[in-house]
Amino acid sequence: MTFLDMTEARFSVRQFQDAAVDSAKLDAILQAVNRAPTAHNNQPQRIFVMRSPEALAAVDACTRGRFGAPIVFVLCYDRNESWKRKDGYDSGEVDCGIVGTHILYAALEQGLGSCWVAMFRPDGLRASLNLPENVVPVALIPVGIPAADAVPYLFHFEKKPLADTVIFR
Repeated sequence: MTFLDMTEARFSVRQFQDAAVDSAKLDAILQAVNRAPTAHNNQPQRIFVMRSPEALAAVDACTRGRFGAPIVFVLCYDRNESWKRKDGYDSGEVDCGIVGTHILYAALEQGLGSCWVAMFRPDGLRASLNLPENVVPVALIPVGIPAADAVPYLFHFEKKPLADTVIFR
């Protein structure tokens, strides 16, 4: 499957089977995470792999966006390690976005579904993970085997024309 094929095939899965994810598939996703580029190669990401019943309960206490997935990646970054531009811009969130995109497509490659979730209570997650102040939670990515009736969101296939989003100079 080409990358363009993968971008066509991938959608946000919001229904998962009640089934564990094979450890080899999880390892393949983590290898993709490890290869993700970050600003200045500082690698400030801190990825929590939530899969125990207690860890998943902590996720459930902070969001309705787990959708029954057996694994949730919690993407965070360490402010003390993220690259800073001279004007103060912090690359940590973008680095997490890049790492998260690697998770989304590595999961697809492994036959798994995923969803980017930004709707969560950061304070609750921070408390349950005992995060120090310098570690910032950015997103959650539930991953698992899609339910048989999982379908793309209603507007998934509606894309603006490139002429509306790309500017050539």
